[in-house]
Amino acid sequence: MQTRKVVINTCFGGFGLSDEAEAMWREAKKIADPEGVYYYDIMRDDYDLVHIVETLGKKANSTCSQLKVVEIPADVVWYIHEYDGVEHIAESHRTWE
Repeated sequence: MQTRKVVINTCFGGFGLSDEAEAMWREAKKIADPEGVYYYDIMRDDYDLVHIVETLGKKANSTCSQLKVVEIPADVVWYIHEYDGVEHIAESHRTWE
């Protein structure tokens, strides 16, 4: 079975990267201006992000985050569910109102 890796935050506070992790991500993406990086724009299954979090471990965390790489089936349509910064991956499904 093919899988996909996704980065989530597992503590209250919200997703964020340490300065070192952010610098590594900007370098990988060739983004020179740190003002041009917004955390909500980073795709959580981004190969470089996953690699950085796996490589740095706890050093990838910001002061308000505790990042974790989760593996899910590659064919799942997913989204990140968040409550007060704590996240988990959920499978998308249809809803009607």
